Amino acid sequence: MRSKIFDDAELERLRREAIPSSNELATAGDAAPQATDQLPRVEDAMDLPVVVDSDDDEMVSHELEQMRSILEEAILETRTMPLENRPRLPRIPLSKRNRAVVRALNPMLVTYLEASRDLCETDSVLFGAAVAACRIIGAKLPLAGRATKQSSAIPAWRKRIEDRIAKARALIGRLISFRSGNNRPRVVRSVRMAFAGTKISLSQPDITQKLTERIDDLKQKIAAWGKRIRRFTERSRRFNQNRLFQSDQKRLYKSLERPEVCGAGPGPDRANTVAFWRGLWSEPVNHSEGSWTEVMASQCASITPMDPVIITPDDVAEAVRRAPNWKSPGLDGLHHYWLKGFMVCHAVLARQFQEALNQKSLPSLFTTGITHLVPKDQWLMA
Repeated sequence: MRSKIFDDAELERLRREAIPSSNELATAGDAAPQATDQLPRVEDAMDLPVVVDSDDDEMVSHELEQMRSILEEAILETRTMPLENRPRLPRIPLSKRNRAVVRALNPMLVTYLEASRDLCETDSVLFGAAVAACRIIGAKLPLAGRATKQSSAIPAWRKRIEDRIAKARALIGRLISFRSGNNRPRVVRSVRMAFAGTKISLSQPDITQKLTERIDDLKQKIAAWGKRIRRFTERSRRFNQNRLFQSDQKRLYKSLERPEVCGAGPGPDRANTVAFWRGLWSEPVNHSEGSWTEVMASQCASITPMDPVIITPDDVAEAVRRAPNWKSPGLDGLHHYWLKGFMVCHAVLARQFQEALNQKSLPSLFTTGITHLVPKDQWLMA
């Protein structure tokens, strides 16, 4: 259906073949009433944490108690945890099992959200619920803060090849040094390791020729490894360009038209940069207004004031519904996916946002960000 391979008529035919009608179900039920007792439950096969259709109430209550204890432990951990120490929440697959976990945790949050006093506390409760859901699902969570471990941009295969090249170059240097007459123990030991597994002895008369052949062999290997790196790099570049062409053609054409200038020259001085932005953002400025302000005030006097803004839970639900699931989160690290899943928080968020609007004050969590300085083109920087 996503790829639009079949038309509507073909899809309807496939649905009729895959899903039997009610008459067929009734006939099958009359013919074999014992068959349903012998088949395993779908929920059990998927290992759902909450068995909704099960008749065993004790098993359901036991699983819910386990989830409740995990939720309480996660909320206690995140309630007093600084924002920079919060773990990075992973992107979980949109599967039936994961949705069942989120639906089961949703009503458990009512008690914690009712006791929440402000937006910061509500945010910590929701983040703890997200951590609990990840633990129940089995998703990997880092133990330290989000900024403690960063993934390397160099792939593992390239690191292995570069290590081989470095070792081969070091061995070539020692072979050349031994051929020049250096007989130090470390050099001799390296030469013997280079000829290990062969019948070549360092005391034979044609050792110089053997050393030259070994050096040439290592140089050819280095050339082959370097060509492999260039080939993989070129393939990766083409793959990234094709993928960028599918998502953002304008960005691709810009990258092809002009070369990258990031890091081409010395970076800006830290003290001057801080002083420049501090003069714009931190120091108050007294503006001298002209006569045009009185004209604008007289023209705006007849404008009807806007009605008071009333934030409802439906407004919060609509705003969350239109937001992407896994868009890069803010300082709190909470994705929109969790705000969509934990629907009981919509009423609490609406009330607390209304209070913040009436008081004309928001917590620093919603007003603090990170500024990244992006260098422009050279002619703009000049």
